Amino acid sequence: MHRRTFLAQGAAMAAAAGGVFRRAEADLVAGAADAIAVEPQPLFDLSPYLYMQFMEPLGERDGSVAASWDYEANDWRRDVVGITRELAPTMVRWGGCFSSYYRWKEAVGPRGERVAMENLLWGGMNDNQVGTVEFVGFCRQVGAEGLMCVNFESDGRTRWMRSPAGSIRRAGADEAAEWVEYCNNPASALRRSHGIAEPCRIGYWQLGNETSYDRNGFDLETAARKTVEFATAMRRVDPTIKLIGWGDSGWARRMIEVAGEHLDYIALHHMYDPGKENPDSVLRDYEYRKDPAATWEQLMEAWKPHEAKIRDARQQVEGTGMPLALTECHFALRGPNRCEVLSTWAAGVAMARLLNVHARHGDVLKIATAADFCGTTWQVNAILLPKTPEGRIYMQPVARVMSLYRHHGGSQAVRVARCPAELDVTASREGNRFFFHVVNTSRDRAIDVRFQVTGLASRGGKVFEIAADPMFEIRETSPDAFNPVEKSLPEDGRWRIPAASVSAVEIETA
Repeated sequence: MHRRTFLAQGAAMAAAAGGVFRRAEADLVAGAADAIAVEPQPLFDLSPYLYMQFMEPLGERDGSVAASWDYEANDWRRDVVGITRELAPTMVRWGGCFSSYYRWKEAVGPRGERVAMENLLWGGMNDNQVGTVEFVGFCRQVGAEGLMCVNFESDGRTRWMRSPAGSIRRAGADEAAEWVEYCNNPASALRRSHGIAEPCRIGYWQLGNETSYDRNGFDLETAARKTVEFATAMRRVDPTIKLIGWGDSGWARRMIEVAGEHLDYIALHHMYDPGKENPDSVLRDYEYRKDPAATWEQLMEAWKPHEAKIRDARQQVEGTGMPLALTECHFALRGPNRCEVLSTWAAGVAMARLLNVHARHGDVLKIATAADFCGTTWQVNAILLPKTPEGRIYMQPVARVMSLYRHHGGSQAVRVARCPAELDVTASREGNRFFFHVVNTSRDRAIDVRFQVTGLASRGGKVFEIAADPMFEIRETSPDAFNPVEKSLPEDGRWRIPAASVSAVEIETA
């Protein structure tokens, strides 16, 4: 099907799904005492890629990729692979700002011949011992789809086109096409010369990274024209690849007008500080420890700017049938390493609300994340690595809720018709099994509920529950503090939702 035909046909579907979304949201606000009731009819398909992770070599700022690599074994650390399998990301993205000065050929072939590069944004040198082949190997080990972010002519940023040492860092459409050839062509001569007979299949590619965020980078018209140029060159090599164009900062509509027939998704990012405009915000530095009640209250409101961002993006693509890809997202709170409030369980509950936002917009939002992947320092990471040999790897609260939702969720969204006001609930189904993702936004009050699927009898089910002191901060000394606890749900569906908790509830119906 021609791309423009697809966009035209998708417009009516998007409008209908948008109407369903708005009705469901209104019902959630209204709420109803005691019952959490869902209607069984599927609303729209939920993409498996709503649980993506984002991997970028962060140099001196955070160990990230280098700290995940076992240089002695020339492979990924076993503990990193093991915990990532538990996290179970459906997609892992390689790139970020790093992509704007990354030359992929420097990181393939014999290790002794690879070229180290200056990490122009994050500081230090990147030895390129981890490159395309190693990244694909990691994705295969953890069962994730790979997503590559190409060097989009440095996104027009002159400061990243050449390193201080004189190395050319800008790469064009031809180099991107050669990368697709290396990865996806079974007969690639270069890859085979490196002793790799089988393709390193990459199906998803992003063109442009935060291109609109820099006044010294490409303007919209240039970026749109370059998107067509890159897409044409890359699809000439492999017509089956999925391409993601940049559309944040109000660029989406025009990008689709110029390059829409070449694209499969429009990308946006959201790194945000909900308390930035509030002088009384405690979500900074170590202020959050001084007033637990205020910390909880402000974190429970943190979903609002995130939802507003996604709502604005979906309005820009409305009527086009073009889905959205949120390929980077996390809090950017002020303080050391992005503020250690993100290690608290209160932050985990707040992150669950963000994931519920993603699900409610799942008719349009098809790729999304809520964290960076891993590293040694940043609190925005899903996984934190020990800085000492005897230390233990562990999941941050955001990873625990992502893993919980990922393991206990369906592929089709269903409508939440009734819900107590204190609870934030989304629901889905897979055949005769229904899934509820439940957030208790009350810091100190448990809520008694009864789970119902309208018109269907329940056979009972299971509850996977995380409940903790909201101010408890996870550390490598207590890496399992936020592990979910499995419990049995009785056939009558009655349950007490603990205060400050996140639960995934599964119900089998007749």
